[in-house]
Amino acid sequence: MDKKILLATIVGAILVPSFCAAEQDPTTPLGWEQPVQTSSTVKRKHRLPTLNSIVCKPDMPCIAIMNNKIVEQGHSLNGYRVASINSEYVTLKRGDRDWKLELFRLNVKQ
Repeated sequence: MDKKILLATIVGAILVPSFCAAEQDPTTPLGWEQPVQTSSTVKRKHRLPTLNSIVCKPDMPCIAIMNNKIVEQGHSLNGYRVASINSEYVTLKRGDRDWKLELFRLNVKQ
């Protein structure tokens, strides 16, 4: 019986300081408290799609190639909705904002 009590005392003496040490870091300054962690939501940034080409045929609605994918009016791409496509530009909507994407003009003056 005495051996069991002695063994329990030794095991307790070994384990108790390790639990206490885990709660408090001995190297922290006096009076220091860990700052409260606030959970913040990360805002995702949606990159504006790249307009590669616009194709318009007679008697057919125009289509656009954006990010190397074919899109039509009403399709969604990277969180943006294609509002309209004409031969000059593509209008994108996201929330209450609008973007007009135009093709690069090759009118270079020399």
